[in-house]
Amino acid sequence: METIQAIPETARRIGHPGSKGDALENAWIEWLQKYLPNRYSVDKAIVIDFEGDTSHQIDIVIYDNWYTPFVFSQNGFHYIPAEGVYAVFEVKPEINKDYIYYTGEKIESVRKLKRTSTSMINSGKKCDPRPLTKIVGGFLSTSNSYKDENNEAFKKHLEANSEFKGIDIGCIAEYGSFHVDYDIEEDITLNKPEEFEQRYVGYYKNRKPKNIRFSDKEISLVSFFLQLTRYLQQAIGTIPAIDLNAYSSSIGFEIDEKI
Repeated sequence: METIQAIPETARRIGHPGSKGDALENAWIEWLQKYLPNRYSVDKAIVIDFEGDTSHQIDIVIYDNWYTPFVFSQNGFHYIPAEGVYAVFEVKPEINKDYIYYTGEKIESVRKLKRTSTSMINSGKKCDPRPLTKIVGGFLSTSNSYKDENNEAFKKHLEANSEFKGIDIGCIAEYGSFHVDYDIEEDITLNKPEEFEQRYVGYYKNRKPKNIRFSDKEISLVSFFLQLTRYLQQAIGTIPAIDLNAYSSSIGFEIDEKI
């Protein structure tokens, strides 16, 4: 991977794309594909769960391509199991009030999907299912429509997105990056598989914004990349193993788990 100092060079395509819409989304996707480790895949996608429910169309999904064994593609779109999702982002040329709330709805459509977690084999040993991991949500844009220097209106609308709509991180290429510091203690006593959903929902239901930290515009992409990578590697780690029987049962087929 290139040095971290080289990242701002790629801001030219993101900050001044030849056209809006798909071109801007593709510029962000290519940038993330270039710098994130190969264990992470990045695409436009729709997220699905084992009950057949789907998310909204998501501009950027960062997802696992090691432990999630199937991703369907149809008419240029990827359909990704909810278990494989690390992060989702909405992309807009300019950020404003309406787009902030729209982003929250997109994030919610992914976080509310049902996910499974099952045991897995690691170094020859069977490991217990792990709790459901968090899904990072945010937006990526070129410019900022807010003019107040203290970002008070911006902060107000970010904080209004609560529970599953909560925004974690974002980058405005010509303005700066930000991340939301939440006040929350996860209930780690809920560590049985039948309690994973309660623990996950409770985390998002009870967390409250404590502070919103902004970077200088000169380091917008660098600071965003560092914070995102921190979330992926230290806050999430490896996603839970997907329970394929939950998916096969929906089509009336039972998988043999023994060899």
